[in-house]
Amino acid sequence: MLDENIKSQLKSYMGMIVQPIELIAHLDDSAKSAELRELLTEIELMSDKISLVEQPEGSERTPSFDIRRSGTDISVCFAGIPMGHEFTSLVLALLQVGGHPIKLDESVVEQIKNLDGDYLFETFFSLSCQNCPDVVQALNTMSVINPRIRHVAIDGALFQNEVEARQIMSVPSLFLNGEAFWQGRAGVEELLSKLDTGAASRKAEELSKKDPYDVLIVGGGPAGAAAAIYAARKGIRTGIVAERFGGQVLDTMSIENFISVQETDGPKFAAALEQHVNVYGVDIMNVQRAEQLVPGEGLIEVKLESGGSLKGKTVILSTGARWRQINVPGEDQYRNAGVAYCPHCDGPLFKGKDVAVIGGGNSGVEAAIDLAGLVKHVTVIEFGDALRADAVLQRKLLSMKNVTIITSAQTTEIHGDGKKVTGLSYKDRLTDEMKQIDLDGVFIQIGLVPNTEWLKDTVALSRFGEIEIDARGQTSIPGVFAAGDCTTVPFKQIIISAGDGAKAALSAFDHLIRTSVTETEDSVTNEVVSA
Repeated sequence: MLDENIKSQLKSYMGMIVQPIELIAHLDDSAKSAELRELLTEIELMSDKISLVEQPEGSERTPSFDIRRSGTDISVCFAGIPMGHEFTSLVLALLQVGGHPIKLDESVVEQIKNLDGDYLFETFFSLSCQNCPDVVQALNTMSVINPRIRHVAIDGALFQNEVEARQIMSVPSLFLNGEAFWQGRAGVEELLSKLDTGAASRKAEELSKKDPYDVLIVGGGPAGAAAAIYAARKGIRTGIVAERFGGQVLDTMSIENFISVQETDGPKFAAALEQHVNVYGVDIMNVQRAEQLVPGEGLIEVKLESGGSLKGKTVILSTGARWRQINVPGEDQYRNAGVAYCPHCDGPLFKGKDVAVIGGGNSGVEAAIDLAGLVKHVTVIEFGDALRADAVLQRKLLSMKNVTIITSAQTTEIHGDGKKVTGLSYKDRLTDEMKQIDLDGVFIQIGLVPNTEWLKDTVALSRFGEIEIDARGQTSIPGVFAAGDCTTVPFKQIIISAGDGAKAALSAFDHLIRTSVTETEDSVTNEVVSA
């Protein structure tokens, strides 16, 4: 099942297992069970510390398998065949259950160990979702550290009946003890913050006690990461606070235009950013949302939603952007219940169904092309009188037989039955006629909106909400700089954001030097006058 190159790499990883583990397989006579049996047999042969045991009974889902540390209750479970983006989750689970050290701060490990209660988590994922592995790996790790936490990772495409019964229309979808618990990407710290209700206040108090930074960066995407590296290389105290390190790049499926990196995906790129930032000892404060910017003489304060507060002699704003909404009735009501923004993540859940893509730019047309290979039919709805995507993408889209393109159409409402999407209405802008389409899902792809609402009435913003900056990245407030997709810089690209982040850091360093020189001159002047 695995090619020779992957087998060779996997075998070297299996050599890191230090404690015996059992692969307990729950199989039947289906083709998928045969496929899983082949995979597990190949893994068993890679280490004498791995044994495969078939148990037809004992699981509500087939095919599935447990990875269990022999003689203990430490285990994780996969329902399905964890290939695609989840192959890394499989490898990590094998290593961690097998006793390989877990890379988490000791304080986080202790917090997991001290969780009081019994937790059964079920995560529904799709193999094409780049967001799902974070949740799967986080919960697998937590279940290895604390056996009172049990976790089952379920391939939604393989267990469609369960997906339908639970009305799951977006992944990752996470259930705790049978009840909906979390939707979307999350790491260990985010999940802990919801399980351990006192963690947020403790963290806020800890952050507020930190000394001021020479450069405090708000936002952990490519701009923020580049700013942190360039600032830290100057030997000055640098901190970066982010809602999620990696930012919107985590939601990017394929990156093929970052110079010198021929091809990668968003999560891998984000992980590389964080590793690079860590090399320079930058203080990374993750899972923290900025709430208010308070300019002041000498120090600038950033207040956090958690109640904490950080200060910096200079601040770099790199909060990025998020998917733009169409703001029509039904959009918020049916978010994750048929309304989606990531075709790679949620597309497999709509197999054999009718969906629409709103937006005829590159993102919209790429989404339609991807979905057309999975769903029954795709309707592309474009507000303008023609698609705006690159010609090569339009040609590909037009070649697909299960795609309908509607232009000059204004979406006015998304309909549902109270539980999920059932269709949408749009106005024909040429005739003003109202029309309706029956659908199972709506994918919205109409661009980005900057994450700057918290900055209103502080720094100057454009009419689109972007932070206004000059050629040096300086905002309207001295000592406050900005970079990336949240600014007025045109062309929202990763490489441009990274370059602007570096520029903002150099500008902040220059500001610090000039400010310190001015303060020294003032001090000398005062001494002369006093004499």
